[in-house]
Amino acid sequence: MKRVRRMEKTPRANRLHIAIFGRRNAGKSTLINALTNQDIAIVSPVPGTTTDPVYKSMEILPIGPVVIIDTAGLDDVGDLGRLRVAKTMQVLNRTDLALIVLEPGVQPEQWEKELVQKIKLRGLPVIGVLNKSDLLGGTASPETQRHCQTLSNSLGLPVLPVSALSREGIEDLKHKITEIVPPDWEAPAIIGDLVDPGDPVVLVVPIDLAAPKGRLILPQVETIRDLLDHDAYAVVVKEYELKEALAQLKRPPRLVVTDSQAFLKVAADTPPEVPLTSFSILFARYKGDLATLVEGALAIERLRPGDRVLIAEACTHHRVADDIGTVKIPRWLRQIVGGELNFNWVSGLKYPEDLASYQLIVHCGACMINRREMLHRISEAQAAGVPIVNYGVLIAYVHGLLPRAIEIFPAAMEVWREQGAKLYGVGG
Repeated sequence: MKRVRRMEKTPRANRLHIAIFGRRNAGKSTLINALTNQDIAIVSPVPGTTTDPVYKSMEILPIGPVVIIDTAGLDDVGDLGRLRVAKTMQVLNRTDLALIVLEPGVQPEQWEKELVQKIKLRGLPVIGVLNKSDLLGGTASPETQRHCQTLSNSLGLPVLPVSALSREGIEDLKHKITEIVPPDWEAPAIIGDLVDPGDPVVLVVPIDLAAPKGRLILPQVETIRDLLDHDAYAVVVKEYELKEALAQLKRPPRLVVTDSQAFLKVAADTPPEVPLTSFSILFARYKGDLATLVEGALAIERLRPGDRVLIAEACTHHRVADDIGTVKIPRWLRQIVGGELNFNWVSGLKYPEDLASYQLIVHCGACMINRREMLHRISEAQAAGVPIVNYGVLIAYVHGLLPRAIEIFPAAMEVWREQGAKLYGVGG
C-alpha cells in the first residue's frame, strides 16, 4: 500500500511519458483504458473524439508511475484537423516511449511511415500495436500473426496484437513496454550522487511572498526526498537561521543548497570551505544540460542595449510584486548592459516562431516539465543559434557567485574556466 501511495504522489515531470499515436477511431482511448484497467479516456465511435493531446498521470503495473498522452488522430482533415495534427507531433518533444495503434485491414500510409522515422530519429523506443485483433480471430490466430508480420515489415518496428475491447494481449504489451524502456529515461539523481550515506546537507528555504502557503515548492520537496533515498541527512532552515544551524552541527555539512533568491546572504554565511549551490542549479543538471546553461550565462556579456531577450516559463503561476521573471531578471540584465533591452515573455510548452531573432533565452527552472522536454527546448535554442540560461544559473552569475555554485560539477566548471577566459575574460 505504501508503494502505491508513493507512486500516486510521483510528480508528473518524473514519470515515464508514453504517447499513443494512430488514426482516428483506431482505438487509442480504448487502449488507454485497457492498459490502466480503468475507464478514464472517453471512448466514442465518432471519429475525432480526442482533439488535443490529453495527459493522464497514473500507475501501470509492472511499469510504474507513468503519464499516458492520448493524441488526436493523425489522419484528421481540414484546417482544424491540420492544427490538431501539428499539436500531436509536438508531443514527441516530451515523449519517452511511443505506441502506434494500427487496425486490421488498413495498410500503413506514407505519413505513418514518416512518423515512425521521426520517432526513431529522436532515439525513442516505439511499438506498433495491432488493435481489434478479435476481428481476426484473436491475438494468437494465424491471420493475426501474419498481419502483424506484414505491418512490422512495412513500418520497421515490432507489432504486437491486442484487443483493447476484450483486453486480450494487454499484459504482453505491458511486458514489452518494460523491456524496451530506455534505461536512461529518468535523469540522474538530483543530489544523491553528491553525498554519501550519513552526510548532513543544509537546505535553505526562504518563506516569503513567493512561497506557497502551508507547503514547500516542488524542487525543495524532491531534493529532500532524494537525500532521504540516499540515506543522507536533510537539515532545512530559513536563510536567517543558517548561521546558527551551521554552528550547531557537529561537523561541517557536505553541501549547502539555497533558494536562488537568497544566494547573497547564504553565500556570506556559508564558510568558503563548504560547497554551496542552489536548487535551481541542481535542477539545471537534473532536467537539462548544466554546461550549456553556463555557456548561456557567459553570453550575457555579449548583450547590448536594444537586444531581444526571451524569458520562457514552462507553466503559468501567480506573480508577486517583485516577480523573478518579469521584474528582477529584467532589472539585473539592464544593469549589466547599461541600457534598455527588448524583453518578451512566453509561458507554456512552445517557443515563439521567431526564436532566432533573440540574443538570449532565460528559462525557468523546469520543475513542471520532464527532462526530455527541457533537453528539447535547449536543443531548439542551439539550433536557432541562441544562448540559453536558466533562472538559477543567471542569478548566481549576476551576483558573482557562479564559480562557487558550480565548482562541484566538473563539466560545468570546465566550461566556465575555458570558455569564460577565452571569450569574455572571465573565469577561474
